[in-house]
Amino acid sequence: MAPGHVSYGLRAQYGLTVTPDTVVAWERGTATPGTRELTALAGVLWCSPAELLAGATTLREHRIARGWTSEDLARRIGLDAGAYARMEESRRWRGGERQTAALAEALELSPRDLLAVTGRDRELADLLRGAVGARWQAYVRPVARMVPMERARLEAVLQRLHSDYQSRTVATLSWGDASEDTGGPGRDFLDRILEHFWALARD
Repeated sequence: MAPGHVSYGLRAQYGLTVTPDTVVAWERGTATPGTRELTALAGVLWCSPAELLAGATTLREHRIARGWTSEDLARRIGLDAGAYARMEESRRWRGGERQTAALAEALELSPRDLLAVTGRDRELADLLRGAVGARWQAYVRPVARMVPMERARLEAVLQRLHSDYQSRTVATLSWGDASEDTGGPGRDFLDRILEHFWALARD
């Protein structure tokens, strides 16, 4: 379907005035359809909203992909609808432990996706940077509170993460010119610490 056909379908079937240029912007990722527009777009294209949001990254996108309205999801997880809507809009999750668990269940979120949509992935990254730069054993408990993983497995992942980082920094030590920048591999590892952690956890 050309953008003009999609635009016509949205107007004829759902009463939405969307220009072909807007459809093109959605395709290129320079604009994002609203909840009503996304649902209508899925109808016009004969697919589910989840198929249009295969790479969901935000709480709103995960909710739409699972077919929940914000009001129904708020009720399911035990939150006031207005409070939930504000969290979704600001992208700052403030739900309690029980509400977070209910959110993960309702949206079928993996531990990695849950941390990302609730904004706690940065907190995990800070913990992991501490673990690779110091005694990793001291970080097992705080990381375990954020990531549901068998303790022995988590210990193995943190130990491997620590040794991988240390091997990179030791390998770049130089007895030569003290002004030479030898920290590149170590800094790159720290910048991508979450990727390394989840890769090890998956393996």
